[in-house]
Amino acid sequence: MKEENEANASEFSSNNKNDASGREEVYTKVVRAGNRTYFLDVKSTRKNDLYLTITESKKKFNKDGKFFYEKHKLFLYQEDFEKFSDGLEDVFAFIRNSDNGALSESKEVESHKEVKAVNKESDITEKEDDAKTTDEFINVEFEDLGEK
Repeated sequence: MKEENEANASEFSSNNKNDASGREEVYTKVVRAGNRTYFLDVKSTRKNDLYLTITESKKKFNKDGKFFYEKHKLFLYQEDFEKFSDGLEDVFAFIRNSDNGALSESKEVESHKEVKAVNKESDITEKEDDAKTTDEFINVEFEDLGEK
């Protein structure tokens, strides 16, 4: 398996090609999974910082029978890699440890409570950030303008 991954890595590695946005592609890995294809592209910014784009591509058909590719793209920046990786590992472990991927009612309730707690924490953080931003502004009085 390791040899296969290494062979795939060298097969899909690009030679510093530029994409349509002008960003330099450093490395690409293609994962075919059923009727979807995932492109994991490592790119570099103008300052040579690396980031990852994950693109899901799915073949769809119009009413007239012609096909097109529906694409969804996610950008993941280097400063978020560790948290994203930890979250992804937690989710994979949860799914693997569940009963064949199916949620029992108690697990579903527990998971729902966890999501609510995360959303609440996120809302509190956003409100705190908004308060900090608001505090940075100077209160301006318009009395000096007078009436016209």
